[in-house]
Amino acid sequence: MAKYPEARIALEKWYGELLKADFNNFNSVKKNYANASLVGDDRVVFNIMGNKYRLVVRMVFEFKAIQIKWFGTHKEYDKVNVGNVKFKKL
Repeated sequence: MAKYPEARIALEKWYGELLKADFNNFNSVKKNYANASLVGDDRVVFNIMGNKYRLVVRMVFEFKAIQIKWFGTHKEYDKVNVGNVKFKKL
């Protein structure tokens, strides 16, 4: 997060919302996050801060698990393959 300090509050808000949510499938995610996109391999893309940033997570609904795969600006997002991008610590 050191690379994107202005996004910290928005990400913490998103995380807090997901902790409280009980999503059973992607359709239930889509009801709360209309701009969320399913991109394969159980990966969901969320728009953060009015689409200034993109967050790619793997959601395993059966186990209520979320794994962050990638986070960056919209411009950086356009340069990655979200279907196989790996988490890397900044």
